[in-house]
Formats: sequence, C-alpha cells, structure tokens
Amino acid sequence: MPTPEIVIYSTQVCPYCVAAKNFLKSKGLEWREVRIDLDPVEREKMVAKAKRTSVPQIFVGETHVGGYDDMMALHRAGKFEPLLQA
Repeated sequence: MPTPEIVIYSTQVCPYCVAAKNFLKSKGLEWREVRIDLDPVEREKMVAKAKRTSVPQIFVGETHVGGYDDMMALHRAGKFEPLLQA
C-alpha cells in the first residue's frame, strides 16, 4: 500500500518549516512543498483546509497534522508514524 502523500505548506523564511523538513528527511520521507508566499491561491487553500494562517501546515494524506510542534508531539506520542501506514 503506498504511503499517503505528505504536504507541507511553507514560506521561504520559516525556521519551523525547515525544522519540519529536516525531521521528515531524518525519517527518510518525501514530501511536496507548497510555498504560500509565492502563490496566494495556495495560501487561501491552506487556510480553508487547516483553519490556520501560520506555517508550516502539514498534512499526511487527508489528515491535518498541524504545525511543527504538533507533528513532534504526535511523534513523541507514537501517533505520527501510524499516519504514514494509512
């Protein structure tokens, strides 16, 4: 079964975006980055999906993980990796 797509909504100057990507890279994962600073339409889509305006906003498949801190809290609780098996 294929791994659900990981999507990160980010901007160029966002330390938490970099931290999130470094974490995913350390797990050997791939993701699709959507730069909302370059595309206002994508920003609107992100806000509609995530109900938040901050970056990063991370999705695993259809599941909204949240920002970097949210992802790390899920990881520490052992609940991030199971999302990848969905």
